[in-house]
Amino acid sequence: MSISPARRTAIIDALRKGTVPAEGLDQLAVGLDRLAPVLGEELDKVASGSAVFKAVRGEYGSGKTFFARWLQQQAIERGFAVAEVQISELETPLHRLETVYRRACEELRTAAVSRQAFRAVLDDWLLSVEDDAADSAGDAEELLEERLRPVAEAAPVFPLALRGYRAALLSDETETADGLAAWLGGQRNVAASAKRAAGVKGELDHFLAMGFFQGLLQVLGGSGHSGLLLVLDEVETLQRMRGDVREKALNALRQWIDELDSGRYPGMYLLITGTTAFFEGRQGIKRLPPLDQRIGVRFDSDPRFDNPRQPQIRLQAFDFPRLIEVGSRVRELYVTGISEDAAARITRYVDDDYLRVLAESVAGKLGGQVGIAPRQYLRMLVDVMDRVEMFADFVPREHFTPTLEGTDLSDNERSAAASSSSGSLDDPDDIEL
Repeated sequence: MSISPARRTAIIDALRKGTVPAEGLDQLAVGLDRLAPVLGEELDKVASGSAVFKAVRGEYGSGKTFFARWLQQQAIERGFAVAEVQISELETPLHRLETVYRRACEELRTAAVSRQAFRAVLDDWLLSVEDDAADSAGDAEELLEERLRPVAEAAPVFPLALRGYRAALLSDETETADGLAAWLGGQRNVAASAKRAAGVKGELDHFLAMGFFQGLLQVLGGSGHSGLLLVLDEVETLQRMRGDVREKALNALRQWIDELDSGRYPGMYLLITGTTAFFEGRQGIKRLPPLDQRIGVRFDSDPRFDNPRQPQIRLQAFDFPRLIEVGSRVRELYVTGISEDAAARITRYVDDDYLRVLAESVAGKLGGQVGIAPRQYLRMLVDVMDRVEMFADFVPREHFTPTLEGTDLSDNERSAAASSSSGSLDDPDDIEL
């Protein structure tokens, strides 16, 4: 595999801890080949000034988080900025768009800045305005006003604060600049003195946040980025919210999709992830027929012929062949960064047959639910290869017993493990009286 040592280490470290790697996911992607061309076309369309909405659905273990991170990597490689927001009832409810905007700015990433890139994007945009004005022998103030005009119509306070931020930078008023940058990023409790310096008042609300997203897209485009890939993860949490809150959230999503279609957010790729129940159940999008009409898709029984150009993508849970294939890829990645002797031992002891045995063992301890097994399977696989690398006399088949500790399990894994250990009581003869 052609991959840098730093990226290889980051991937292995993440798998060792049981988390999804932040980058390098193309090295592990299995079963996404059929989706890649269409998604690439959609990203290119957004980069040319359009907007796209996409929903990805699947049960736990189908790889929704992995897919979202993989698509983010594809977007970053195409020059996009990306942000992933976890939807939750208390911190980021969908019907309060200001909370989504704030978290998106906090989580903003670019190819140059791996975390909290919002401030860097602002500075790059202002620098591009200054450079373009200098190249054309024009006035930076006039050029600034010209580029902010589309945003001013939707959210006049955004360009107002941006002008104040620029003025504070030019006059070396650091505290004011910091405060206005925070306010532009949707942060609360910004010092009144900073806002007063720019002539802005109050806090960001749901309706103002719509304009702020437009402002963010304008700044991203002006600083050389292709657009914004915004991921709203775990939208199925809407089903557990109070009835009136759920209705507001579903309507907010419907409104956002309509505005994407109307061209209000050029340069935005909006991706949501959720379970099948959210898209098919009574407490999900079907509760709001206009939303269901916009993003609902009727899937055939054979997933091989799903149309990836539809608003929804259906992910299939891992099966044994895919689980073993991703294990093989991790093994190949692992041996690229170790000595020849250790690599030879791993090739000998952690062969394809052992990958299959380990996969069956882990899935068996999780009630045979292969779709839930990838996280623990890859975690154990890296552990085994660590030991083979470090100890010349370590033989996995003799010295390693796959075990699952309750403290290391997620809720779904714990439930699956409990069902496996308790056994089936479908037969009356199996019931202890």
